Amino acid sequence: MSSTELSLAPIHRLIKKAGAARASEDAAEELRKILEDIAVAIAKEALSLAQYAGRRTVKREDIERAAKTLLRGFYT
Repeated sequence: MSSTELSLAPIHRLIKKAGAARASEDAAEELRKILEDIAVAIAKEALSLAQYAGRRTVKREDIERAAKTLLRGFYT
């Protein structure tokens, strides 16, 4: 099993927030993996934007722009 950054409790809460009465451990694990993959992709894109701007620091605006680019239709 690979190292994870997100704990399962908040993932279960997100699934319940979506309306599910219960969620299996496998469902929470899979959502955690997907969310972590998406987060890393956004962070990499944000880093590219910061570097293009001549900065080593990733700013909130970089994350926002990267999320809008990678999550078209989901993030406004």
